[in-house]
Amino acid sequence: MTREAVVGRMIEVGIVPVLRAQSADEAVAVAAGGIDVLEITMTVPGAVQVIAQVVKRYGDRVLVGAGTVLDAKAASECLAAGARFVVSPIVDETTIALCRRENVAVLPGALTPTEVVRAWRAGADLVKVFPCSAVGGASYIKALKAPLPQIPLVPTGGVTVATAGAYFAAGASAIGVGSDLCNVSAIREGRPDRITAAARAYLDAVQAARAAA
Repeated sequence: MTREAVVGRMIEVGIVPVLRAQSADEAVAVAAGGIDVLEITMTVPGAVQVIAQVVKRYGDRVLVGAGTVLDAKAASECLAAGARFVVSPIVDETTIALCRRENVAVLPGALTPTEVVRAWRAGADLVKVFPCSAVGGASYIKALKAPLPQIPLVPTGGVTVATAGAYFAAGASAIGVGSDLCNVSAIREGRPDRITAAARAYLDAVQAARAAA
């Protein structure tokens, strides 16, 4: 799958679940709800191995990426494991350059207009706006899009199913969703159905927001 195809699929789904999963089994409950894009963060031990497990088990049926990637070395390890996109909370030009060379989608994190433009000029495919809810949420995305309509934004941090629609109305290309969707403890408690139901609720919210646009 080309970089452009990966980006297109992420935008089409509209949701990037941020998973702190320690096994492939924990990761796939979200996919069972219909969201076939998964960001597995580097903040848990063995995350690279989890990426490799999910890729081996599901192939192209699930688009697997790596999150909280802080440097090019970590990005390289994730790509070797099969990650199809790389997400970071910061703008690291060496990581962006590596992903561009490898034809892999990259979503650096930015907050201020200067950081957003810096990420875009460095080669970002989408720009993750983080932590978005801390600086106004959907209203902040609307404010950014006014002078920067050409830059696709993915607000992340504090996004909920109740606020998802407002982000799309403000101009977001997709949303990054963490614990409100990816409650790994539910899986460990034997309740993966809770995550599956949440995934479906998010998909419904995105569909409704786009239909109203």
